[in-house]
Amino acid sequence: MIPSEIFKKVRRLEIRTRGLVNDLFGGEYHSVFKGRGMTFSEVREYQPGDDVRLIDWNVTARSGAPFVKVFEEERELTVFLMIDVSRSGHFGTIDKFKTEIGIEIAAVLGFSAIKNNDKVGVILFSDTVEQYIAPKKGRSHVLRVIRELLFHQPQGRGTSIQTALDFLLKVAKRRSVVFLISDYIDEGFLTTLRVVNRKHDLIGLQIYDPAEIDIPDIGLVKVHDPETEQEFWIDTGVSQERMDYSQAVKKRFERLKKECDKIKFDLIQISTGEDYINPLMSYFKQRERRY
Repeated sequence: MIPSEIFKKVRRLEIRTRGLVNDLFGGEYHSVFKGRGMTFSEVREYQPGDDVRLIDWNVTARSGAPFVKVFEEERELTVFLMIDVSRSGHFGTIDKFKTEIGIEIAAVLGFSAIKNNDKVGVILFSDTVEQYIAPKKGRSHVLRVIRELLFHQPQGRGTSIQTALDFLLKVAKRRSVVFLISDYIDEGFLTTLRVVNRKHDLIGLQIYDPAEIDIPDIGLVKVHDPETEQEFWIDTGVSQERMDYSQAVKKRFERLKKECDKIKFDLIQISTGEDYINPLMSYFKQRERRY
């Protein structure tokens, strides 16, 4: 039996994220992520202004009056939420951990998908694929997804984006919309990312904490890497050490963004110190103009 406090947490997250979907994201999502194409719906009598190329000559010949074919968008999509659950996500200096922000964003995207009658699948990964939930429709399915996200206990320490992408290629047979949510503290995945980006509609969300870039002056600090279990000291009171650390992290961020731009992979960078609504909405509007 699922404890009542779990139901309460799932319900709280549902209320917050569904409100955002209803107020902000629903229409944006529908207009940005199109269906797979147009499918035949019916025929009707020709009306002035109709495209003559749509005339159904067989029906026209039988009836003795012009009829045209009517098409409608084949709306249903399959959406995959790929979520990094490695230990580096359990870090945050503002209000929430990186992982918590990622879960909220995943919930918003999940509810946006089912609002448009799309299927939602989930891949939770660290240095291995830890859990796979096959794509399905409906509110109860997304609530199950949220429950798994909130209470999943990671087994692996590190991050292997390539392993997760390789798994996606095996399970996603048709072109899908894929959101890859991670802090992207990993190497060696860009080649596979390029392959997946060509086959699927792939969007990246990089969640980071401001202190990862601009470490504050708090004296001598032992830094613990939760993925490698390595520890080292940084004297944040020495401005040069702070500057060297910040520059190294900024260069990593810039290098990643540059590589992503090169292969036309959309990467949205979101800080735990800001509301994720603005960067998401900004991306949706930019993408809508592009397409």
